[in-house]
Amino acid sequence: MSFLAAALDRVKPSATIAVTDKARALKAAGRNVIGLGAGEPDFDTPANIKLAAIHAIESGKTKYTAVDGIPELKDAIIAKFQRENGVAYKPNQIIVGTGGKQVLYNALMATINPGDEVIIPAPYWVSYPEMVALAGGEPVPVVCTAAQGFKLQAEALDRAITPKTKWVILCSPSNPTGAAYTRAELKALTDVLVKHPHVWVMTDDMYEHLVYDDFQFTTVAQVEPSLYDRTLTVNGVSKAYCMTGWRIGYAGGPAHLIKAMATIQSQSTSNPSSISQWASVEALNGPQDFIAANNKVFKERRDLVVSMLNQANGIECPRPEGAFYVYPSCAGTIGKKAPSGNLISNDEQFVTELLETEGVAVVQGSAFGLGPAFRISYATKTSDLEDACKRIQRFCGNLR
Repeated sequence: MSFLAAALDRVKPSATIAVTDKARALKAAGRNVIGLGAGEPDFDTPANIKLAAIHAIESGKTKYTAVDGIPELKDAIIAKFQRENGVAYKPNQIIVGTGGKQVLYNALMATINPGDEVIIPAPYWVSYPEMVALAGGEPVPVVCTAAQGFKLQAEALDRAITPKTKWVILCSPSNPTGAAYTRAELKALTDVLVKHPHVWVMTDDMYEHLVYDDFQFTTVAQVEPSLYDRTLTVNGVSKAYCMTGWRIGYAGGPAHLIKAMATIQSQSTSNPSSISQWASVEALNGPQDFIAANNKVFKERRDLVVSMLNQANGIECPRPEGAFYVYPSCAGTIGKKAPSGNLISNDEQFVTELLETEGVAVVQGSAFGLGPAFRISYATKTSDLEDACKRIQRFCGNLR
């Protein structure tokens, strides 16, 4: 009998972390590797946010805080939701966690019973189905093809809902595809959800501010106010504010759900870092102009990567609306032989051969629930992206 919990049999390690670790190991061994696996902005945390953290340390704000966040940060989050999303929350409807991932996990742990189903559009962030499984639920992937813009269609959502459905998870803009739902597209989905009052919505808005080409972001509780009482709106400071290592995520939702999530958090990690919380107060309340400046660079990188990948043999790369990922198909390379002589039979073999041959680390699409494809994060310096795309072009050109 295994000493380890049976629940571990239901989950897989994170593929994005695995490829990042492998790239680091190869670099440490002296290989010239360009890692495009991690979803992390290469820009530094803005100076005013760092100064707020330093001030918090110097003024002794280094003690335990309330489990679900300091009042000042809750107030900043409430103001953000009202200002940017037109959604009103009270302090008892807000929770702050150690990153958006903990907030999502707490919500699932607090609500999922054995056999409960959670609808997850695919391609999906690798952690969604694994967190559902750990909570004892059943992930229900719904494939969203490139022809559909990688977006869940109303008819497909309606078909996937059963009496056992508890949640639908929506991520816009999306990790891994960068696809973002327009207001009209969200309205089509919320029209379906209105008809199914037992289904709740978990909306992961972590990439809210990373949108391009005049795209207008909206969120579920904003588009359909009648769903307010069964929507958990999740966000954080990691991506737009370049604060991945600070580990602060937050959510707004019904008070009874937030209280249950805080109970889970109180018996696991307790409060998030006090210093990171004070830095996040400044992030949300302080100057926001750097976001547009960063987005200009991200957009230029997106356009460069999409153009160069579409010049590679066997690769087709859609242009996403947001985030900092592209999700190209490598279907045109399947069945060919790599320079090593190995046959490329699937997208995992494609990314393995690409890393071994050209030193470019990307993540296979099958890890996100839809292949043959791969995800590239273009949140890295432009010169590295250009070099990586040239290597991909060369690799694909040498397939036989």
